[in-house]
Amino acid sequence: MTLFRPCIDLHEGTVKQIVGGSLCEDASTLQTNFRSEHTAGYYAELYAKDALTGGHVIKLGPNNDTAAAESLGAYPGGLQVGGGINSQNAARWLELGASHVIVTSWLFDQQGVFQPSRLETMLQEVGKERLVIDLSCRRIGEGWVVAMNRWQTSTDLQINASTLRSLSANCAEFLVHAADVEGKCEGIDAELVRFLGENCSIPVTYAGGVNSFEDLATVQELSGGKVDLTIGSALDLFGGSAVRYQDCVDWNQKGRSVD
Repeated sequence: MTLFRPCIDLHEGTVKQIVGGSLCEDASTLQTNFRSEHTAGYYAELYAKDALTGGHVIKLGPNNDTAAAESLGAYPGGLQVGGGINSQNAARWLELGASHVIVTSWLFDQQGVFQPSRLETMLQEVGKERLVIDLSCRRIGEGWVVAMNRWQTSTDLQINASTLRSLSANCAEFLVHAADVEGKCEGIDAELVRFLGENCSIPVTYAGGVNSFEDLATVQELSGGKVDLTIGSALDLFGGSAVRYQDCVDWNQKGRSVD
């Protein structure tokens, strides 16, 4: 069954919701949908209270380590952490309480060429069962390619059946932000959700474009219940008006009771 997975997006140490495509070196282009008055720890404690599992903390750029560590300490073993993760710091984040580390950019060189040797190094450091590979992507022609460096640089790694099959043997889960629609609340990438459901043999979480509570049911239908959903800017918890957080909590509880 498709489950709601919570998130904590951090920018400059603050919980924010940002239009993904605007997150680049030029700060003047940044489009912020929401800036929270609450700490990262506040959200982590809320997710723990509501028994929400598999959520992620994403550090969008520098100056977020303290806030990320706070959230992990507030919900030990309940959250994954990503953003700037590499083989030198991954183990530390697990020690700080992350259930998994999420890695993207470090798996590529500066030109965006995938480096299998780096994946092997990461596996040796944390193990397959503690690793999430972030395949956040942009649409190119008829398909998608993984985007790194805060979704600004397209890589040479296409999201296709072969890629998913190969990488699924080397990690516990996938996290996929549809960067072209992330933060816009204009609708999910239905084609991508369907593709993930058809081709992923391990747990996968999709994020991007949610604009109604009904999107949970839509993702369940499109993916056959194989893809979970993260909701950001549309959620009332983050200043949105389209989706009630409590409805998402209730959705998970009903789903688990059925299972």
